[in-house]
Amino acid sequence: MRAALTWRDRPDGTQLIIAAGNRLLVYDTSDGTLIQPLKGHKDTVYCVAYAKDGLWSPEQKSVSKHKASSRITCCSWTNDGQYLALGMFNGVISIRNKNGDEKVKIERTGAGSSPIWSICWNPSRDERNDTLAVADWGQRLSFYQLSGKQIGKDRMLNFDPCCVSYFTKGEYLLLGGSDKQVSLFTKDGVRLGTIGEQSSWVWTCKAKPDSNYVVMGCQDGTISFYQLIFSTVHGLYKDRYAYRDSMTDVIVQHLITEQKVRIKGRELVKKIAIYKNRLAIQMPEKILIYELYSDDSSDMYYRVKEKIVKKFECNLLVVCSDHIILCQEKRLQCLSFSGVKEREWLMESLIRYIKVIGGPPGREGLLVGLKNGQILKIFVDNVFAIVLLKQSTAVRCLDMSASRNKLAVVDENDTCLVYDIHTKELLFQEPNANSVAWNTQCEDMLCFSGGGYLNIKAGNFPVHQQKLQGFVVGYNGSKIFCLHVFSMSAVEVPQSAPMYQYLERKMFKEAYQIACLGVTDADWRELAMEALEGLEFETAKKAFTRIRDLRYLELISSIEERKKHGENLNELFLADVYAYQGKFHEAAKLYKKSGHESVALDMYSDLRMFDYAKDFLRSGDPKDTKMLIKKQADWAKNINEPKAAVEMYLSAGEHMKAIEISGDHGWVDMLIEIARKLDKAEREPLSKCAFYFKKLNNPGYAAETYMKVGDLKALVSLHVETHRWEEAFAVSEKHPEFKDEVYVPYAQWLAENDRFEEAQKAFHKAGRQREAVRVLEQLTHNAVVESRFNDAAYYYWMLSMQCLDIAQENEEQQTEMLQKFHHFQQLAEIYHVYHYIQRYTEEPFSFHLPETLFNISRFLLHSLTKETPLGISKVNTLFALAKQSKALGAYKLARHAYDKLQGLQIPARFQKSVELGSLTIRSKPFHDSEELVPLCYRCSTNNPLLNNLGNVCVNCRQPFVFSASSYEVLHLVEFYLEDGITDEEAVSLIDLEAPRLNKSRNKCRQTGNKAETLQLVTVVFSKPPYLQQGGSEFVPVIVNRAVLQSMSRRDVLIKRWPKPLRWQYYRSLLPDASITMCPSCFQMFHTEDYELLVLQHNCCPFCRRRIDESNQ
Repeated sequence: MRAALTWRDRPDGTQLIIAAGNRLLVYDTSDGTLIQPLKGHKDTVYCVAYAKDGLWSPEQKSVSKHKASSRITCCSWTNDGQYLALGMFNGVISIRNKNGDEKVKIERTGAGSSPIWSICWNPSRDERNDTLAVADWGQRLSFYQLSGKQIGKDRMLNFDPCCVSYFTKGEYLLLGGSDKQVSLFTKDGVRLGTIGEQSSWVWTCKAKPDSNYVVMGCQDGTISFYQLIFSTVHGLYKDRYAYRDSMTDVIVQHLITEQKVRIKGRELVKKIAIYKNRLAIQMPEKILIYELYSDDSSDMYYRVKEKIVKKFECNLLVVCSDHIILCQEKRLQCLSFSGVKEREWLMESLIRYIKVIGGPPGREGLLVGLKNGQILKIFVDNVFAIVLLKQSTAVRCLDMSASRNKLAVVDENDTCLVYDIHTKELLFQEPNANSVAWNTQCEDMLCFSGGGYLNIKAGNFPVHQQKLQGFVVGYNGSKIFCLHVFSMSAVEVPQSAPMYQYLERKMFKEAYQIACLGVTDADWRELAMEALEGLEFETAKKAFTRIRDLRYLELISSIEERKKHGENLNELFLADVYAYQGKFHEAAKLYKKSGHESVALDMYSDLRMFDYAKDFLRSGDPKDTKMLIKKQADWAKNINEPKAAVEMYLSAGEHMKAIEISGDHGWVDMLIEIARKLDKAEREPLSKCAFYFKKLNNPGYAAETYMKVGDLKALVSLHVETHRWEEAFAVSEKHPEFKDEVYVPYAQWLAENDRFEEAQKAFHKAGRQREAVRVLEQLTHNAVVESRFNDAAYYYWMLSMQCLDIAQENEEQQTEMLQKFHHFQQLAEIYHVYHYIQRYTEEPFSFHLPETLFNISRFLLHSLTKETPLGISKVNTLFALAKQSKALGAYKLARHAYDKLQGLQIPARFQKSVELGSLTIRSKPFHDSEELVPLCYRCSTNNPLLNNLGNVCVNCRQPFVFSASSYEVLHLVEFYLEDGITDEEAVSLIDLEAPRLNKSRNKCRQTGNKAETLQLVTVVFSKPPYLQQGGSEFVPVIVNRAVLQSMSRRDVLIKRWPKPLRWQYYRSLLPDASITMCPSCFQMFHTEDYELLVLQHNCCPFCRRRIDESNQ
């Protein structure tokens, strides 16, 4: 009878299902009792496999059947239940989906004579691909992927396999068959060993889920249940730990850096030993010796150094620099790396523990512990063993201190015993120990583990305990290497407890050595403080350096410097330490005891503990008292008690600080009180008072303070900053050297407040004509850019008058300034008239009559004979002229304007109107209305509306005089005085009001080369023949004294320009038509127009002179 078994789909593996003959048997795995038999098959059941969602489910009434090309001997589902692998008697493997459709067919060489007898998918979910293990009766073990591709080569078995199965996680493979045993293989097919030998063929074997139990069924009906125990195979040397992984690999782990390196093998690893740069690995038939590539302590790359191809049986394996040591019960053998036995030692009892304790290469020492309690030291180059000591109990673990003076032993009674090697004396013993290790960096520290606790012992102090699972195998600094189950870990253990034990006994140097192994920052600070109080400055300095406390390091440095200079008062040093630690009262007592009361006074003063400080005042010393008051004032200031601080500062004579506090808090009364009490020689505090008065907007007090100090410059600056100009002028009158400091800022202030006339006067007064001109020029430019043409005209007129003033005062610049005067006068008039044009073109409604706009447009067009000033638009001018000319019947002029516009870039808003006007003007007669033609009042010539000469008569070249409002030609003729007649004399002659003559006498005379000068000697202006004569050059009208005397004052208008200009005289030819002239800008107006404009604006429309101002 042959049995097949499988684990039922339960995660705990509590039931076992076995196929025996045509029945299924269900057993309990805990005690082997039969739970129930299952019937239903009529023939022999060869195999059992279960899938959650496979070919059959309870919902289906019938089972789907699929034909196969040969008898199926075995089957296995993939992890996800999507595919089923079938093993055939004909050696073919069929992989089908859960619907039964064949997806992959694997045909192998020699398959006909090699039936597939067992297959199994690897259950591991960590594998990238599904792996199928196949065992056939060709005595081969093969591995395939789901795609049918073979993994690696076939492995020969030398027996007929009947069953193959994986462990739950897929790390191992079980194989049984005709060799009457079950063998353990790695997942890659490397044989590891035999699990159990039977008396008949093994037909089936399975591993219990998630455990190390294996069950097997044999030909004779025997069912066997085995437990596998995987022992830990490892080795440790300092911070390098080597251990076995997957039974065939070795992993070397650096416990400090956590680096790992894997050394792959193809055979079972039986023993591992590691020492310095050597690594020995024992396999069933050989020993491999590895070495590091370099001497770097962090190097983790090993290479094969030697290979000893020989089978060895041993309990323990140790490697040295040039040898390997084999332990066989009582015997130790020393072999070279070539496999030659060099030395052998035979012990009295079984060897329980062996460890390499270092030494020169080829001469290392071994520490050996025996079952009879004997402990020996053996050198590999010496045949004689040295007995260190003998105890009554068996040795379980050994370790020797770093200096080899002490020996720690753990016996079979779990007791840790520490001996002095030289005297053989038992120093101390501790219970509950299963392993022990000395600290490799500290002679007096060891640790041992047991009972779930880690025990650390330093010197003769009590043991310090903390919880820890596992075995201690190493102790390096603050790191303890612990082996727990199969993992090695480095545990960081603060050495605080042993350090405090040393501190309690004032053993500062020993405590520092312990702290260096690893303690917290708080422990370092405690050590530093204790050492400092114990005046152990060297230890304290090192400890404070570790925590980077510069404050205490400076204290120690200063104490050491004082000691170098011969100071040796420990009480004073300790007092400084107490002061730094905040123990002020203790420090004060020590200061007083050592005769340094002043230091205690300073300390309490700095701490604002003034009540205590008074106890240390030396009687009658005003200096100390003043210093104490000053510090108390500082403290009052810092705690936000400013009034008290001010009073204390004043008591201590610290006026500056009192002033600063009062000023910062705005206490004006306190400041003036201080200022009046101060002597005028104390300039700095008085200046500070004045500064705060200015800041607090109390210029009167500031002025009083500056007067007390006598700082006139600061006083002037104060008046200027506060715009107290009257006071500033009063100071500058008494002290002319401050004239510039007063008038220049005053002028700038006036200009900023749009008081330009006053600003100009101020600039003049300060002698800053250039600045006055520059300011006005900038204002003018801004007005033009912003299209404020009325303002621009006003500013240009101001500029012209400014230039005239400069020309009057400075003869060197007279010519230049006069040129600028005439230029700016012309620009002022141009911008004045363009203002109306711009308003007409931009605004929807016009406030001017068509005749006025027509005259303005003509005047502006005739004025723009040369270059066009900035901001003036010829398009706007011509557009207004064309519109008004057409409206008033000046069709010829309108046609000319439209033609000119065609050659210019016209804005889009005018384009349609211009095009329409250009067309409609063609329907009008080509002449101008005679009513619009201007008349020359000198020669009575009718002038064309479009005059190429500009605003002068085409016949006599006499310049027209225009009204500054309607820009009609006024009935005025300009005349000039005969040489030798002054302006004052001319005015006096005109004012005589002599009787008029009925007859006129005209006398002419030639003067100059070609120029003809006319002298008018008539009493009144008639129209004599010579005034009607034309000519190519302008001939001015010159009058003598008799003519002047015959004129009436109401008929003559005089422009009384200041010097160096001459006055201009105009004679009205229509005395009944009243004309008014502005006495400031000398612009002419019809009297009615002027009065209306003055009523509207309360000033002259050109120069903005207010009507209530006197003529200056």
